[in-house]
This record gives sequence, structure tokens and C-alpha cells, in this order.
Amino acid sequence: MARALDGAAIAAAIKAEVAEEVKRLAARGVRPGLAAVLVGHIPASEMYVRSKVQTCGELGLYSDLIAPPETVTTEEMMDLVASLNDRDEIDGILVQLPLPKQVDTKALLDRVSPAKDVDGFHPVNAGKLQAGRPALAPCTPEGIIEILDRSGIAIEGQRAVVVGRSDIVGKPVAMLLLNRHATVTICHSKTRDLGAVTREADILVAAIGRAGLITPEMVKPGATIVDVGINRITEQADFDRFFAGNAKRTESFAKRGSTIVGDVHPRAYELAGAYTPVPGGVGPLTIAMLMSNTVRAAKMRRGL
Repeated sequence: MARALDGAAIAAAIKAEVAEEVKRLAARGVRPGLAAVLVGHIPASEMYVRSKVQTCGELGLYSDLIAPPETVTTEEMMDLVASLNDRDEIDGILVQLPLPKQVDTKALLDRVSPAKDVDGFHPVNAGKLQAGRPALAPCTPEGIIEILDRSGIAIEGQRAVVVGRSDIVGKPVAMLLLNRHATVTICHSKTRDLGAVTREADILVAAIGRAGLITPEMVKPGATIVDVGINRITEQADFDRFFAGNAKRTESFAKRGSTIVGDVHPRAYELAGAYTPVPGGVGPLTIAMLMSNTVRAAKMRRGL
């Protein structure tokens, strides 16, 4: 029977470890600090950033929420990031995406000091990750490795297939797996006969942003499935395709008019040896790893 990997429980364990590390640093006069920059009023982003700030407080980290107006220019954002780079009490800088269209997102993220780049997006950190050197890596990929490690799932020598090549998840998780001595294949929207490749995976990471793309016939029996996708569905036909006969989901869908599904068809989970469910799998790890990265940045900056 497939084993569901409890991302919430693993995230809670990581947060507890972070809180203990924050106490140890406090005894040395250090309090890790995170600056969160939120532009505009996108409800999902506001909720997500509030959750990050709240978690900082719960774990003992310092946090500073900065909310420029939606009319902010690239130059103004550049100046803001430069000022955060210079603030010694700030160890991590988080720029919540998406940004307004008039802001040059790529240039802005490149302006963040690599030492404070707790999202792991800066080219310097991406290069260090590729070179197998110590670096701040993106939070979701780091969380995936934590799930595998803490669930007792071997990485070394395994055939890993990553579906998706984004700079945020696909590429960095492939590098993290490669650095752990997995044999890694990256697939994407142009891959021919995707199922033939995914069926070879001992570890299958789905991070392409397409609801239910990975179907049962594309999964090797006994594989570990890591489903990174979070796709909201609102149409009855789509719901029936994924959750027909699921009484709990049916009740929730009737009440809310929507539900979420990963990049893996729920029936494909049944073939797995272990899998991360959606919700409750990879998602909870992102904020936990952000907290962990902030503490790590604080220690690295101070040579601790």
C-alpha cells in the first residue's frame, strides 16, 4: 500500500529545530532577521506573507514587513533592496512575487545580496548549487530533499526524473538530487514520449504546473512520487476526472466550488511506494525551509 508522506509533520519538526537554533544564537547575541517585501494587494500573496511573518514571530526570528505601493517603480524597488542589503539586522530578504508589470523582476532579484538571498534565486547561489558548493538554495527544492531524507527514502544511486524545468523548482531540485548522487533526467513540455521516461523513475518529481498530467500508466510501481503541483479546479468535469467517488472531496467541492489537485493524477498515487499528497505534502515545507534558510544566512554572514 502506498505511504503518504506527511509534509506538515516534517515541517513542524524543522520549525522546532529552527526555534532551538534561534535560542542558541540568542545566547551569542544574534537574532536572525527576515525582511519581507510585499507590493500591491494580491490576496493570496498577502496571506502567504502574513503567514511567513507570523512564523518568524513564533520561532523567535525578527521580521520586517515592507509594503510599497502598487505604483512603485523599478528604481524605487532597487533603492529599497539596496537599503535592506545594508541593514545588519536583516539576514534574509524575501521579495514576494509576482511584482507589478512595471517592475523589472529579474533585475530586482539580481540586486538582492547573495548572502541574504533566502529564496535562492540569485545567479551566484544558482551557480554555487550547480558547483556543489555551500549555498542558499530555493526553499521548495530544499523541502523536497528534507521530505525524502526524513522519510527514509534513499537518493544515492536512484533514477530520478524531474518533470518541469523552472528556475524555482525544476532545475534546482534536479541539481540537489544530482549532488546527492542520483541519476537525474529533466523533462519538460517538449519531451517526447514523456511516459516512457517517467516510468523509469525511482523518484518522480512533478513540478510542471499542469493538473493531473502524470497518469497511472506513467508511473513505475513502487516509485516515490513527489507532487509539487497546486492547481485549482472549478469545473465539474475536471473534478469528476480526478475525484469521482471521493466522498470527502465531493462534499468539499460542493461547498466551496473549487478544490486543488497536483500535477499527478490522484489514482497514480496508488501505484507508488510513497507519495506526497496535495494538499499536505510539499507545500508546508516551503515556509519551514524559508525560516531555516534565514537562520543559515545569519550564521554564514557571521562566520558561525
